[in-house]
Amino acid sequence: IDLDTSPAAETVQVTVRALYKVTARDAAADADDMLDIFAVEDDEEDQMLVERALHEARLLNQLTVVSDGEAVMDVLQRRGRFADATRPDLLLLDLNMPRQDGREVIRAMRSDPDLRSIPVVVLTTSGSEEDVQLSYELGANSYIRKPVTFEKLVHVIKTLGTYWFEIVELPRGTL
Repeated sequence: IDLDTSPAAETVQVTVRALYKVTARDAAADADDMLDIFAVEDDEEDQMLVERALHEARLLNQLTVVSDGEAVMDVLQRRGRFADATRPDLLLLDLNMPRQDGREVIRAMRSDPDLRSIPVVVLTTSGSEEDVQLSYELGANSYIRKPVTFEKLVHVIKTLGTYWFEIVELPRGTL
């Protein structure tokens, strides 16, 4: 599903794609147990690489790609045409985006009681110690610098999948 909105005369794309299941355990699960990942990334090439890595890692059931921080807040807070939007089980968040950057998204999510329990993994090109420190201070659950090669990105995504969807318990059904 591709949904386009035009706030402030800018086009924002929200794309939802069904992909693969996480584990054999999940293969037997019904649709209510499907896991949702939101990737918030403004660069179309990086969007494609993350999607391909998730596909290669056979990590998820559904991916929603949102192109900027303001749009993801509209979706997360179910504003306007997104009133029926689902909330993610995990948010992969770039830091440097137009309109509302990743730091502002984390700040807004952690100040909203309905959103603060959603795990946020910063996935960015920035290796700045200031960005790392501030992301954690604002409430990010993890900070990962985007790997340079696709193979390393797949490895990172597989590791994220193991940790977030097999090891830890996520709050489900309350969001």
